Amino acid sequence: MEGKNLNSKFIDDFNLLKSYDDSLIPTVNPIWAAFFGLFSVFILYQIIGSLLTMAVFGFDLKNVDKNSLRLMTIAGQLLFILLPALILSRSVFGDVSTIVRTRRLPNAKEFLLAIAGLVILSPLFQVYIEIQNYIITKLAENFSLFQSIKGFLDNLDKLVENSYLDILVSKTPIETILVVIVVTVVPALCEETFFRGFVQKSLELRLKPVWAISITSVFFAFYHFNPYGTLPLFFLSAYLGYWAYKSQSIFIPMTIHFFNNFFAVLMYLIYGEEELISAPDISKINITTSIAEFTFLFVLFVIIIVYVSNYYKKLKAEYDLS
Repeated sequence: MEGKNLNSKFIDDFNLLKSYDDSLIPTVNPIWAAFFGLFSVFILYQIIGSLLTMAVFGFDLKNVDKNSLRLMTIAGQLLFILLPALILSRSVFGDVSTIVRTRRLPNAKEFLLAIAGLVILSPLFQVYIEIQNYIITKLAENFSLFQSIKGFLDNLDKLVENSYLDILVSKTPIETILVVIVVTVVPALCEETFFRGFVQKSLELRLKPVWAISITSVFFAFYHFNPYGTLPLFFLSAYLGYWAYKSQSIFIPMTIHFFNNFFAVLMYLIYGEEELISAPDISKINITTSIAEFTFLFVLFVIIIVYVSNYYKKLKAEYDLS
């Protein structure tokens, strides 16, 4: 009886959401709105936000009070990512809740399946980065062009690591709590509302879901300026987008995003700076073992995705939900 009630609620939720989608009357083409949002947020957060940070703190961020820098980061995400997502959703569609997907609260099983996928995906990405960097290093050893490329990527990666360290290093429990808020809570709220909410939902109104998810993921990956983590970020975004589309709720992507970042903070607190290094010493890598681990984890992840897909498909077929 409980399962039946749960399934009935699922169908009621999706029928209601479909009626909200059908009632949307965008003031401009949703695709253009999505790209305008991406361009605007890039300018606001990456360029204007950086200029404001330098205007307030100067160029030497190493000697800046870390808590002040963290608060500035929070303000930047709220003002230059979250606020534009809400304003654009309202001005283009007139319905913020439908566009940012806050009308539905998923059930416990959906949340558990999403976290299970992340538990597999996190080590899968780590092993992938080992294999990727092993190949890049070997190519650099044999070809001068790849050596130049690797040198550029290493320098950029170092800049990214240093910027993370400015935020992550904490000396007191209060500072650690602030780090968790800055790195896990605020990005999960702001970035998911913008990327999986406004951008992806806007694209879904005119494009097939796979294209909406893929386009959003390309921009999500490049927004983070992580040279060795670009592909993992793309596929993480695709996983977030998959859940946003399947569940028609922003709350599952927010939860995945939160735990993904929280695990990273936790690993840093346990293992220190070594955990941030995305270009490890290849002498410590057994490439055969890494490939075997990658294959095993990849198969497990595919099983999870197939199960989730069948779960939603069965519910929709059972109640003839179009």
